[in-house]
Amino acid sequence: MLRFLTAGESHGKALVVIVEGLPAGLPVTAEDVQRELARRRLGFGRGPRMRFEADEVTLLGGIRHGRTLGSPVAIEIANTEWPKWEQEMSPAPGAPSKTLTQPRPGHADLSGMLKYGLADARDVLERASARETAARVAAGSVARLLLSTIGVDVLSHVIQLGDATADVGHLPEPSDLETIDQSPVRCLDPGAEAEMIARVKAAAKDGDSLGGVAEVVAYGVPVGIGSHVHWDRRLDALLAQALMSIQAVKAVEIGEGSSVAGRRGSEAHDAIRFAGEDERSQAALAGGFVRDTWRAGGIEGGMSTGGPIVARVSMKPLATLNRPTLETVDVRTGESTVSFKERTDVTAVPAMGVVAETMTLLVLASEALRKFGGDSVAEFSRNHASYVSSLGNEASAAAGE
Repeated sequence: MLRFLTAGESHGKALVVIVEGLPAGLPVTAEDVQRELARRRLGFGRGPRMRFEADEVTLLGGIRHGRTLGSPVAIEIANTEWPKWEQEMSPAPGAPSKTLTQPRPGHADLSGMLKYGLADARDVLERASARETAARVAAGSVARLLLSTIGVDVLSHVIQLGDATADVGHLPEPSDLETIDQSPVRCLDPGAEAEMIARVKAAAKDGDSLGGVAEVVAYGVPVGIGSHVHWDRRLDALLAQALMSIQAVKAVEIGEGSSVAGRRGSEAHDAIRFAGEDERSQAALAGGFVRDTWRAGGIEGGMSTGGPIVARVSMKPLATLNRPTLETVDVRTGESTVSFKERTDVTAVPAMGVVAETMTLLVLASEALRKFGGDSVAEFSRNHASYVSSLGNEASAAAGE
């Protein structure tokens, strides 16, 4: 399986991620990681921090001459603004110049202060910040490279920003990703894109923020990833946990999610049929079977079905506002006040979609390694190819051929 651990604070010297479980022989460069980090910075409505804070990547271990060694991979993302924060965030003994005592509603500030017995909200917010997702994206970049060796691809697009919604009549495909990333709001629907931009401008004028929904789609995942036999091995449960762990995410739906709850069973499931002669190649990952709908999001009984895996991820409006109006108290004096302001975005939904891709990639990579194993990329790929080939044989046998 694949495991990863991040460390570091938002305005600290650097973020670090260690990824364990990657097989040997996977080509990885700093540019591969940098490319995914650049995608995380996309999106209309991001704050000025995205313009002047660069992600400086250093591969610290587990890679030699551009290939993984089979040992843990360590990646550092330096904070180019560290000189401005060295005094405030120094690990050496001392004291900050300012203590933050007005916790922000909607953030981890107050709960973290009470949990850990802290008097300064910065001791909490620095780690709780979504800046930590940069380290996750770095980990996801190597998971993407691993999954690409077996033909798995993951993309995301924004389907709602504020109350503006996109036409989601069909799933975008991997070939659409470049077009999506070129959209200011990472939306594939041009009409909805214009409405979303207008909503962001209006919220910015009012000093307010917006939430929204990103849809994540995974292609090339063969049937049988995940398991029905234990609660903590179910693929949809693993994805839900991973996606819910993203800062400010409040809901995750697999497939059509909550909308199927109001339907009758005859309208809520994905009928199964044998693939026709002209459908055999596209149905190979599903064992030769075809679904004409994907209401279950490509997962049944905790296992992939061989079709596209679809998840929708809902993000709340950011709780730090450019015009602070949220009421709070000063924990030191007990007086009513408004929450303090840190640099913030009007919306981070487009970037959240990229992070959602990352978490999906990490889950799928881990479960693919569990299924196919292999100490080297060549062995991992052979095991995958053998399994997919056997699916075709079993489908032929089931069809009586």
